[in-house]
Amino acid sequence: MWRFIRYILAIGFFAVLGMTNADAQFKEEAFTQTYNDTSVHNTAAADTADKLFSFKELFGGLAHKQDLRIGTMFGGSIFLPGISQIYNRQYWKLPVIYGGIGVLAGTGGYYMHKYTVSKKNYEAALAAIPEFATNVNIYPAIDYRAKQTGTWLLVGAGLIYWGALLDGAINYKPDVHPHPGRATVYSILLPGLGQAYNGEYWKIPIYWGCLMGSVHYLYTNNVNYQRFKRIHNEATMDPNYKGTITAETAVWYRDVYRRYRDYSIVATALFYLLQVIDANVFAYMHDFEVTDDISMNIEPAILAPNNVYAFNPMPSMGIDNAVGIRFGVRF
Repeated sequence: MWRFIRYILAIGFFAVLGMTNADAQFKEEAFTQTYNDTSVHNTAAADTADKLFSFKELFGGLAHKQDLRIGTMFGGSIFLPGISQIYNRQYWKLPVIYGGIGVLAGTGGYYMHKYTVSKKNYEAALAAIPEFATNVNIYPAIDYRAKQTGTWLLVGAGLIYWGALLDGAINYKPDVHPHPGRATVYSILLPGLGQAYNGEYWKIPIYWGCLMGSVHYLYTNNVNYQRFKRIHNEATMDPNYKGTITAETAVWYRDVYRRYRDYSIVATALFYLLQVIDANVFAYMHDFEVTDDISMNIEPAILAPNNVYAFNPMPSMGIDNAVGIRFGVRF
């Protein structure tokens, strides 16, 4: 009962304060404040998230008329490798990047085409003369060596592309260290690299363990899913099927492993995204310090009116000051 009475008294007290305009001490700037400071001309220093990408900013940076945010530079480099090197004034790297990607990708494409042609010839010959399928002397063979060579060449072209993105982030010159944008790009390109950049090396084995475990289960579940999918297809389409696993059992296991595979994909994506967010947040909070010297005091206060506030006590009511409570917090 007494608790209920205290609640009523408290509500009445604050209602009286409201009638005396004690709740109206807010500055006018609170209603017109803009959180994007347009007076900051250094985009690398501002580094806000209001524009994720701007072609005007990108072309201005490439012409060296303004500074580029690392996010804009990285986004442009994804679609056109070499933009980071142009912005960083390292023009000599452009022939290396384009030459390496062009040669490896072109040669890899040639070998993959060679493999595709050999496979088509094999299938055509098999359809025309099935009895010669085991005669390697007259039967055209699939060129698996060309496939392997082409795959490795394409991987090499991809590594050069990836290296160009990483090189641009490494040579980007921010005004602060650690720079949140650089830490984010590092983590996008290589999980754990952003944590190393922030000096938090102990997090690397945690994220790598989570990612490797997720990828392992993704691979294992996918193998089992493909296995039971094949068994189910054989059991339902082949009238001569005599396997020990029935179609009903196969479809049950197929659906289970497909669901586990999907969970593994989600887990891999979440751990990857988590380490990117972690690198960005802790780079922002690098200088944030919390000491043991924390205190808070609460005391009543008389708030004098000021014409710069959005609401003021009403002189017509004979009230010149507002009664309120002052909170003081020290970190």
